[in-house]
Amino acid sequence: MFSPKRNLVALAVSMALFPASLQAAVLEEVKVTATKREQSSQDVGIAISAFTGDQMEQLGFENAQQVTAMAPGVHTIQPNGEANYAIAMRGVANSDFTTNVESPVALYVDEVYISQMSGAGFMLFDMERVEILRGPQGTLFGRNATGGLVHYITRKPAEGFDGYIKGTYGDYDLYKVEGAIGGGTETLSARFSGAYTEADGYVTNRLDPGNDLNNADDQSGRLQVLWAPTDSIDFLFNARMAQQDIDTGFFENVSSIRPGELTPKEFNPVLEYIDPDGNKDVWAGDYDDPGFNDLETEGYTGTLNWDFGAFRMTSITDYSTVEREYIEDSDASPAPVFNFFLLTDAEQFSQEIRFDGEADAFKWVAGVYYLDLQIDDSNGAITDPFIAPVYEEIGIDRTPGSEAGLNNAYTSDLESWSIFGQVDVPLSDDLTLIAGGRYIVDDKDFDYVTNAVEFVDPSSKSGFNNNSNLANVIPLASYSGSSKDKEWSARLQLDWALNDDLLLYGGWNRGVKGGGFNAPIFPLTPPLDYDDATMSYDPEQLDAFEVGFKSTLADGLVRFNGAAYYYDYSDYQAFFIVGIDTITFNTDAESMGGELELQASLFDGLDILLGAAYNDIDVDIGNDTVASVQSPEWNLNALVRYEWPMFGGYMAIQGDIVYRSEHYFALTGLETVEEDGYTVSNASLTYTSDNQAWQVSAFVKNLTDEEYLVQTFDLSGLDVFGMTEQYYGRPQWWGVSLKYSWGG
Repeated sequence: MFSPKRNLVALAVSMALFPASLQAAVLEEVKVTATKREQSSQDVGIAISAFTGDQMEQLGFENAQQVTAMAPGVHTIQPNGEANYAIAMRGVANSDFTTNVESPVALYVDEVYISQMSGAGFMLFDMERVEILRGPQGTLFGRNATGGLVHYITRKPAEGFDGYIKGTYGDYDLYKVEGAIGGGTETLSARFSGAYTEADGYVTNRLDPGNDLNNADDQSGRLQVLWAPTDSIDFLFNARMAQQDIDTGFFENVSSIRPGELTPKEFNPVLEYIDPDGNKDVWAGDYDDPGFNDLETEGYTGTLNWDFGAFRMTSITDYSTVEREYIEDSDASPAPVFNFFLLTDAEQFSQEIRFDGEADAFKWVAGVYYLDLQIDDSNGAITDPFIAPVYEEIGIDRTPGSEAGLNNAYTSDLESWSIFGQVDVPLSDDLTLIAGGRYIVDDKDFDYVTNAVEFVDPSSKSGFNNNSNLANVIPLASYSGSSKDKEWSARLQLDWALNDDLLLYGGWNRGVKGGGFNAPIFPLTPPLDYDDATMSYDPEQLDAFEVGFKSTLADGLVRFNGAAYYYDYSDYQAFFIVGIDTITFNTDAESMGGELELQASLFDGLDILLGAAYNDIDVDIGNDTVASVQSPEWNLNALVRYEWPMFGGYMAIQGDIVYRSEHYFALTGLETVEEDGYTVSNASLTYTSDNQAWQVSAFVKNLTDEEYLVQTFDLSGLDVFGMTEQYYGRPQWWGVSLKYSWGG
């Protein structure tokens, strides 16, 4: 049986047998731009976990989940399986799977805000660094960062000729190729990078053997051109695209014929089904109509930097689009009862202009930000047994071969602008006052309509929600709303640098998240009032009080950082599932917790990374106080890496473990939405040639084949579907990769 403690001890013993003379990977100094200027992460009074691209490569991080796993109190959320991602931080999360709801933990790529959760599942390749900032960041960043943010920075063009190519083969016939090539002159340079991944699915469909689900079929490309006509001016053009086309069908069907209770041994009379293996194989199901996720994203960014001597100007102009068609077999059974779908068509334009400067220790940043976000989306379900009675009651003849369902179309137009500024004022040689603020105006229009419809060809992949595929449209309800919210965020903090190796900080931070509108999925059970009280929710405000320290010990061999915080929310945006419907509403909440993070290289070749986070967040629901969604009290992470000379190069062995304590996927706190807690471990072995040109790696993900829930949806009770949808994280997965780099 696998024992994390026993294996770590064995790993430590094996490390002691090999002498080493290498520079550690983790403790390389990371320069970050969390304050919109380049600084060492140890000099910034913000709880930051940051990794350079080289560190991510050495540590084996290839996607968003792996990076966040090594940041205390941070993890990813996957409400639609492999289709899209959100980030949870300090118990602050967005579990709503409708795409019109923005996350309270913001994602940025090269200073561009990613508004759509369905556009967040991008592959990490050719990265310069990633910065994970915990706590509200609304002063200097443009949008919705009450919980924090993750900023991915790609590798930029440079002089000279350099690049790499990397191929990976693995379990489930995984094939992945990524690479980059770039170079140029002092004045003009360019870089192209891309990645392609395909793999068979890891979820077995017993109704269609050989066509497994949750496969991989992704491709991404990025072109960057840098023009620097003078020493004081440079302009970077960035064009990128990504596509994904995968088969979805990831839910394990667990009988739940009584509300809020798992009844796996009892036959479900609604679906006339019970899992034939008794839910022993959580990565297998009986899907009569497997779904798909067809996603395309594009983006174009122009970034101008102009140094005027006394101050600098930065202009960031971006246009991005997300198009997505998604459908799933939500009842996860052979019964043709409920197939849920989402469609996204989003266009986003943003413009930021900021100025910054400094005089001795006095530093300042100021600017304006504009965002125009237009969404033309819909959601709904093909659910003939539930909608057929609507046609029977009205007496409309059904179209032969069709299936009835719901089509909920909605549009959302958001115009947001803000003005912001921040100053660092030295009060003495070692004490600095930081004060900043942002004033925000959000203007939003929203239109929603829900219709009973017939899907003439419900099996059509490209037209299940196309107008030509819809017949006998019956309006059921509609809503139109608008809002104009004026909000402000602020930061007031003291940084005390006792010496070069110890920074203490503390202060108050006001964060805000814009208001919005709900897009209900299933308006028939229970009936909803389509009024402002139900369909809209107000902006969220957070007053965060935090103290922390950053220390460098043992002559630079150890970094030990920590923070403690108290959050007081007003109009907290809580996500609640009522029957089959999803509703966001305002309430009050408070949270407290803290993190400790240790990075150490006690001798050459050895890297240790340890993290611990505690969080206790309570949300007011009526007269009760409940734990928030996706907020375990404890998150623990550990990584050990050892590198030693071998075969004229260097061999490295690595193991990492992540633990999350008990948590819930809905505010009900019932058995049907509970995860007891789990531990996931990974291991890898890597050889790198002496000149760093060649690298060979072998890895195993989820080393112990842990079965752990990443999402559940409670559809229990005979008045709904009598079942619970359970989505499990990936099973054990192995792979090998070969990389060749040149230049640089």
